[in-house]
Amino acid sequence: MLKVGGGMEINNLLRMDGNIVFSIINEKLRLECGSVSELVSRYELDEAELIEKMDEHGFHYDPLSNQFR
Repeated sequence: MLKVGGGMEINNLLRMDGNIVFSIINEKLRLECGSVSELVSRYELDEAELIEKMDEHGFHYDPLSNQFR
């Protein structure tokens, strides 16, 4: 099973509070992945589900900064 940070299973990520997901995803984008596509591929996430989760909390992906804002 793929892990995030201190051992949390990545498949639980999208079930978490949107603000926590925002923080974790932006950290992964900043330090490990050059794009959302690379992130979802590396961590076996559903891209549409991730985008929807972020959108629900008012965050939108900016490809120029490679961050959700």
